Amino acid sequence: MAKASNLTRTDVDSSFESQLSVSSRTSNRSLRVAEKERRKNQIGDPFVLALKYFSEVEAGTPCLGNDVLERNLVLVERVGLSRGLPPEAVSVMLDYAMSLRMGGATCVRVLKFLIPATVVPQEAVVRAVSWLCVGKIAISTQVLFLRWVLTVFDMIDSKDHLRAIYGFIFSFVTEENLSPYICHMLYLLTRRESVRPFRVRKLLDLQTKMGRQPFLLHLLSLYKVFSPELVTLALPSRMRSGFKNHNSTWKVALSAVQKRNNGQVSSDISLTLGLKDKTNSRKRKFHHLELPSLSSSIQSNSSSSRSRKVFSLEQLRSFPQLLDNLHCIELPSQMGSLLGSSLALCYLDYVQDDSAFLRLNFWLGHALHEEFLFCSGDGGSGSSSEALHFLNRLLSTQHFLQEGFSSTEGFLYKFLNVWDGSLLRPQILGLLSDIPVVPSSCISQLLFEPLMQLFFTSTLFFKCSVIDCLNNMLLKWLTWHSVYSLEDGLDISLNSHTPMNMTLSGFMDSVMELVRFVGRLATVGLQLEGCHSLLLSFILDFYETVCDMFLKYGLPLVVMPPAGVFYPALFATDPVSVDRLSYIMYRYKKNLTSAKCQQQETKQAFHISRQTCQEFNHYLLFMVSCLWNSKMFLPGMAIEVDQELLALSKVPAPWTRFDLIHHPAFLGCALDFHHKCWPERKDIDFNSIKAAKQWNWYMEFLFSQGFQGLQQFVQSSINRSSAAGISGQRGSQPTSR
Repeated sequence: MAKASNLTRTDVDSSFESQLSVSSRTSNRSLRVAEKERRKNQIGDPFVLALKYFSEVEAGTPCLGNDVLERNLVLVERVGLSRGLPPEAVSVMLDYAMSLRMGGATCVRVLKFLIPATVVPQEAVVRAVSWLCVGKIAISTQVLFLRWVLTVFDMIDSKDHLRAIYGFIFSFVTEENLSPYICHMLYLLTRRESVRPFRVRKLLDLQTKMGRQPFLLHLLSLYKVFSPELVTLALPSRMRSGFKNHNSTWKVALSAVQKRNNGQVSSDISLTLGLKDKTNSRKRKFHHLELPSLSSSIQSNSSSSRSRKVFSLEQLRSFPQLLDNLHCIELPSQMGSLLGSSLALCYLDYVQDDSAFLRLNFWLGHALHEEFLFCSGDGGSGSSSEALHFLNRLLSTQHFLQEGFSSTEGFLYKFLNVWDGSLLRPQILGLLSDIPVVPSSCISQLLFEPLMQLFFTSTLFFKCSVIDCLNNMLLKWLTWHSVYSLEDGLDISLNSHTPMNMTLSGFMDSVMELVRFVGRLATVGLQLEGCHSLLLSFILDFYETVCDMFLKYGLPLVVMPPAGVFYPALFATDPVSVDRLSYIMYRYKKNLTSAKCQQQETKQAFHISRQTCQEFNHYLLFMVSCLWNSKMFLPGMAIEVDQELLALSKVPAPWTRFDLIHHPAFLGCALDFHHKCWPERKDIDFNSIKAAKQWNWYMEFLFSQGFQGLQQFVQSSINRSSAAGISGQRGSQPTSR
């Protein structure tokens, strides 16, 4: 029985092994047949034969009358312009062109249809760069090659070997025709270890010879970020874009290839060309505003990524994962893709990489200028929707980083001069409120003049939006001051990535200019809009910020509102405006009193100007006399009206018309209080409220209605006696100030 069992198992095993052997032989034969078929197809593929021809053709082969050359060139050109060339084809054709085996004419033709389908092998670019030193290539052809490299730079699979020949590339910077393109390439390749003293001296010499060229200044600015001790040249804080977009030769072809590949290739070219079908008839469309996909600058299968631990940002899925790989994360090839990932922004904010911010600012500046400054204004709904999404994303990024980008700031200063005030208004004003402190010497030209033209010719809603924008701007300036003044003393840096060191006096001058500008806008705006309560509300929001600059933000500055704001608020017909004005005056008194006490105790406090104190005392005395003492229009008051004119008005006791009983804002409250105290009375006698007991009850009634600003003002600025009243004989006076 055991033997039979063993025999049975043996037979089964041998049968199973024979089946496996047959299956393996069948599989191997299928693979050999498939490989043989693939090689057969490749041998017969005209494109493969054309590539083989260009890889094997010998130098000196004539090109004139060469039908084989023309046939193969046309074939590869058709594939390149329709589907794009695979990496192997790019290597073959680039080496053929740059080696000038068949002259310079074919080199130019090849470079113009050298459209990559996926990536560009960096070894091919390195070999092509090495051909530049031979000296046989015409300058115009070298320029075309460098433009091609800059166009496909983000499609190069890795940059390690290019950075290894940084010095070789730098040697071409002295060529006048090549210098703009070489500087651009160096700008993209520069790392901290690339900055050397002799290179800085060479660039400074070139700057002396060629003048302050933007491309030289931008490269020097990057060098200064990495080694400020080497670059002693004073560089302007705001420079126009030094590097141009060089993809015009390949624009249409790259667009066609990317459409065919369904966006599989992600590069900065997609930002310029756009892949969406537009039905709008405008000549320039919103194609720069598509955020690129997040992809590392080093491909995961490249040799450099295998030799060292690299974690790409597109692999991040959670914040703990970010913390675990914080020191081995590789920045993406396209900095614009950071705007689409909160985790990537966390990493950017942590590393504080100045070169990354420079790259991101360059991308942002190009996109904003191309789409909003250099295009017609009749965008369609699709374009507007895309622009709206882009600006909202930019706004959320700036709020996340808690600072604005220098490229956004430069764009806004130009855009305000051509803006109609309606296009993407919330987004533009939101970006405007994020700009850092502007020096007082140029704030009028950059900001105030274009805003003033829009403000005075706009609707009520736009006026309210501008005042709100400027209030948010002032709040952020004051917040930056309160933070950086604690860290850096009097020298405050208001934007860590757009350096603009400013002394405390310079900062105060800028804030003073902003507050006075809003005062002028508010005065004229209230006149134009008939003291509209909505506009007055936004104006009072602004002065609620201004009145607390000393105590809340530590800024030694007190600026009073102009008369064109104070009196319309005091005589407003709604009680909320009067209540808010009372709160503002209460906070002004707290700030001035605190500043005066500090000035007496220490010698480091600021000096309160006499004019500021006089303005405050004048406003305070008028409010108390008007609301409490019933001394309106009397001789010696701020507003005097001829007695004969008052008599013609036939208004009884006109000097009492703006007290807390008869004021248009509180008349309804007084009437309600009268009905509650004397419900049986049919006639209304407001003088009965002036009795001592009823007056105290009336005050408590007003305070119970939510007028906390009025309550704080009365408690701090009016001396209420036990028998308080508002008659001429028993009226209270302002306290000493």
